[in-house]
Amino acid sequence: MSQVCAICGKRPQVGMNVSHAHNRNKRRFNPNLQNVRVQLESGQVKKLKVCTRCIRSGAVVKPEAKKAPAAS
Repeated sequence: MSQVCAICGKRPQVGMNVSHAHNRNKRRFNPNLQNVRVQLESGQVKKLKVCTRCIRSGAVVKPEAKKAPAAS
């Protein structure tokens, strides 16, 4: 299940590399996936592979950063 966004389900697409001489070779467009810590609706924190569009659009809720204990 690699190369699949856990939020939107975006997968690799296929297309063509086209040279100046118009030689065509098949290629693969992979989604830009990042490993992100996500806070689920249940409050649980998990690491998921998420595409950058989901991160940018706010579909992913990141957990609050842990605060360092106050030095006394």
